[in-house]
Formats: sequence, structure tokens, C-alpha cells
Amino acid sequence: MERIFLLWAAILGGLGVALGAFGAHALSERLTPSLLQTYETAVRYHFYHALALVAVVYAIGRWPQSTLPVAAGWLFVLGVLIFSGSLYLLAFTGIRWLGAITPIGGVALMAGWACLAVAAWRGL
Repeated sequence: MERIFLLWAAILGGLGVALGAFGAHALSERLTPSLLQTYETAVRYHFYHALALVAVVYAIGRWPQSTLPVAAGWLFVLGVLIFSGSLYLLAFTGIRWLGAITPIGGVALMAGWACLAVAAWRGL
């Protein structure tokens, strides 16, 4: 699982850098300030959770008997796809109902952090 999550971290991290650069250079004149802010929020949370997947890799190696770090990893991946993905789509399309999906991704991200915290607590 460590290799899978490190691969996800690398892919999401590289994609986060590319999307951030794209937003800064290509979208600043094309999106309204509100939609640009939405896009920037998507990139920020996308990148934070790419880095969080590196912590998941560490946690899996540190507490190999626990299933919680693995659950955290999948929740982070799912959360990025839903949270950031819905915000990217909202920014590009302006379709407001996509914002209704975003909290589902946010809950997945929070649940991932909770799983990581419980794994660490139990590992103390």
C-alpha cells in the first residue's frame, strides 16, 4: 500500500503544481474573481492532501498492523477527487449546483485526518 499511496501523492502533487501554474498564468484573465478564488481553493486543498498522502505512507510503515492509515489514504484520494474536482468543475463551468457536491469531499478529507489521528493515538 505504501507504494500505491506514494504514487498517488506524486501524481496528485505534480498535477497540483500544474493546475496551480495553469490557474496563475492562463485563468487569471478568464475567470471572474469569485471563480478564480474557487479554483485557487481547489488547488490549495488538492496540494495539501497530496502531501498528506506522504504522511499516510509514513504511518503505514510505522503502524503496519493498523488499517486506519490505509483508510486515511483512500479517504484523502476520494476527498481530493470530490472536493477539489467539484470546485475545478465549478470554476470552469460556472454550474453552481456542483458546489453542493463539495462538502462530501470535505467530509472525506476530515475523516481521513481523523483516521490518521486515531492511528497515531493508538500507536503512542
